[in-house]
Amino acid sequence: MSDNALYDAFFALHHGLPRQGPGSDNTSRRLLALAGPLPKRPRVLDLGCGPGRSALLLAAEAGAQVTAVDLHEPFLDELRHTTQARGIGDTIRTVKADMAELPFPDGSFDLVWAESSAYNIGFDTALRRWRRLLAPGGSLVLTECEWTAEEPSAEARAFWDQHYALRTTAGNTAAAVTAGYNVLGVHRQPESDWDEYYGPLGERAETADATAPGMAQALAATRAEIGMRRDHGTEYGYTGHVLRPADTRWHTRPETEADIPVVRAINAAAFATAEEAGLVDALRLDGDAWLPGTSYVAEAADGSVAAYALLTRCHVGDVPAVALAPVAVAPEHQRKGAGQAVVRAVLDLARVRGERLVLLLGHPGYYPRFGFEAASRYSIRPTFEVPDEAMMVLVLDGSGGVPQGTIRYPAAFGV
Repeated sequence: MSDNALYDAFFALHHGLPRQGPGSDNTSRRLLALAGPLPKRPRVLDLGCGPGRSALLLAAEAGAQVTAVDLHEPFLDELRHTTQARGIGDTIRTVKADMAELPFPDGSFDLVWAESSAYNIGFDTALRRWRRLLAPGGSLVLTECEWTAEEPSAEARAFWDQHYALRTTAGNTAAAVTAGYNVLGVHRQPESDWDEYYGPLGERAETADATAPGMAQALAATRAEIGMRRDHGTEYGYTGHVLRPADTRWHTRPETEADIPVVRAINAAAFATAEEAGLVDALRLDGDAWLPGTSYVAEAADGSVAAYALLTRCHVGDVPAVALAPVAVAPEHQRKGAGQAVVRAVLDLARVRGERLVLLLGHPGYYPRFGFEAASRYSIRPTFEVPDEAMMVLVLDGSGGVPQGTIRYPAAFGV
């Protein structure tokens, strides 16, 4: 049997299905929301578009001018037919191209989108090769299959190791940060996203002609994949990653011992009282609260420390979380992006460390841009009186499964 026969059988099996990978319109909308505000008519590149489910949604709901790319011409034909039937052919342009060698100039797109397709060239390669395509302020959205169990079974590992090496969300976050991105958000796709893909595919497999060239092998692979999900679906899943190139105006890094007096001075200058500077000094002495390497600074172009952010250990009930406090910006650098840069850096660090939950008492007009929500939505509350909208939480892994209860801060907070 030739490789062409297997290729043709695979696409015959998938042709006309509503999805070519786990997903849903709700997930697409969630990822679009995490990408943040877009221009009025954003330029969107949909890579590995298949028959265009995402491209059609982006054109309709984001008002986007979409360039839809795939290597399989029948998928592009299907998308062109759909756009013509809906009378929206001027909003979606189809291009047959290899997503690893794209024929577009640098900075061509406000949003680069890849649902269930980055695996074709690998997550790291996608991060590296697609970054140049983003216009200033642009975002990259891609979904990736990842381990969700701390210790996957031997069966699940054996299956995936022969197809595609999986990492955890923390591992992929580390890869994104190394590649020069900040994480705007992640979204763990629900089981229903797999049902939307495997349900129709399984039905198609039951009626496919197994005698067609290559079809028997394509069916065997498809049934093995569906069976693996049925038996080991709690061990892996798809996660959406929403990324943006880090602000290169600010270099973020862990503080050094030499930074400590400067950090104290920035906290003293940024707040009306000396309490925040004293808080950091007290937390440094608390071995249970202080997390080495999570005290971060942002440097200006001249190497001076412009902003500061700190993560320390706290708890919700008995479950570990981290507290983001304080965040301080030197007065001469305020409202220039230094604060955002250092906050995004420590949040990325928390994700890489495998933390799940960040707690924050802060300005409700500022911190939601990082994904923070009212903690009360998750039945998480402090032990002191505070405006509900000011006590916030960020679920880092996108799972939504967070502990409920009372926040226990380190003693240095005095609450």
